[in-house]
Amino acid sequence: MKRISYIINGMLAVSVLVLSVTGFSSCSPKEEKGKVVKFDAADTTSTLPIAYVNVDTILSNYNFAKEANENLMRKLESSNATMKEKQTRFQNDYAEFQRKVQQNAFLSEERAQQEYLRLQNMDKELKATGSRLDDEFRREQQKLNNQLADSVRVVIKDYNKKANFQMVLSNSGMDNVLYAKEKYDITNQILSLLNKRYKSGKK
Repeated sequence: MKRISYIINGMLAVSVLVLSVTGFSSCSPKEEKGKVVKFDAADTTSTLPIAYVNVDTILSNYNFAKEANENLMRKLESSNATMKEKQTRFQNDYAEFQRKVQQNAFLSEERAQQEYLRLQNMDKELKATGSRLDDEFRREQQKLNNQLADSVRVVIKDYNKKANFQMVLSNSGMDNVLYAKEKYDITNQILSLLNKRYKSGKK
């Protein structure tokens, strides 16, 4: 039977966070008709009002994400152990049933039919348990995804009260940001605030 085969490698589904900030037009260069906009390195407007956060770094170093992931993995291991135990019991009972049928060891055909029906119900229960555990794991994973995304959004929104970014992107590997100068990476700042907020929340 198929067991839970989910790998927790994308728990933080933040995708793209867009923060609407007033005054965008005042901090971006205007393009006049027929002219090409060029950024002057000495001009502060050459720094675009955007930033990005590395999701992989957040997942690896955000204390809440690490602890929640460990708890989720423990539940997964417990579910696997439960299913393995039930599956082994079923396989043993079924093997015994086959042995008795081959050796004509049942006292009557009715008794053999009863045992066959019991094994059928056992198999159905096994599949139902596997499906239930899968659903429970998915719900727990989705709950964790939502909690992580919400906590990141809250911290970025608070951070942006002073930073005044027009847009904050999430990046994993090179999924969204193929290249950006280091000044656009605010991962460490956000991570520091996340862990500080989580630590104070535990108190």
